[in-house]
Amino acid sequence: MEAFTRLFTALDGTTATNAKVAALKDYLSSATGADAAWAIYIVSGRRARRLAGRPLLKAALQELTGYPEWMVLDAYATVGDFAETASLLTEDCRSPGAVDSRSLADWMETEILPLAELDDAARKEKLKQWWRELPQLSCFLVTKLITGGLRVGVSRTLVARAVAEYADLPRDIVAHRLMGEWQPSAAWFRGLVDPDIEQEQGARPYPFYLASPLEQEPQQLGRREAWLAEWKWDGIRAQLVKRGDAISLWS
Repeated sequence: MEAFTRLFTALDGTTATNAKVAALKDYLSSATGADAAWAIYIVSGRRARRLAGRPLLKAALQELTGYPEWMVLDAYATVGDFAETASLLTEDCRSPGAVDSRSLADWMETEILPLAELDDAARKEKLKQWWRELPQLSCFLVTKLITGGLRVGVSRTLVARAVAEYADLPRDIVAHRLMGEWQPSAAWFRGLVDPDIEQEQGARPYPFYLASPLEQEPQQLGRREAWLAEWKWDGIRAQLVKRGDAISLWS
């Protein structure tokens, strides 16, 4: 988690696209396949199910810190984020020199996701244990992952660019591989950066584009007969692609 914490800090600390791409490439260059897959899953905006609600988090925080409910709620109202509130209020409960040596994949696969199989009492004990052991920023990130509320401010387009530059692949190939539903794993990451792209050329959809306003007068576009126009419908964009004998549906 230390490496992912550094990645989060780098991404959260800048609005520069090139700096974010560089941070992701640096992380991928030293991460295991499983860690890289989970990092891409998280920073691209995908989220696992919520594993603990605010009432359970609040109860665990009160039990660990001994603070009364009104104090916890007042701190939350001031901070505005419960994960950050927990990371701050548990400072005095934290082990001196707390470090986090477990990988992101270890955390997700052996700690966070298995919370779904525990009852509320066992979940509270896990939370209190982690809040005692983790450094403040790792405490914040783990809590956000548990609640399904971690947002990093990185678009999927930017993620595709970073992976493409890291793997020396065409960006549209990577964007295609990131589409649809997938589960993070070392095997999935190997497929994401696989240099063999020949079999994908025929099935790849055309790029999806968002509507954007004209930047000039309509008359500057030339003859109307040279253009096709359609209504801007609300809903989910989809493509039915038929090339040769292969038919695929993308949305």
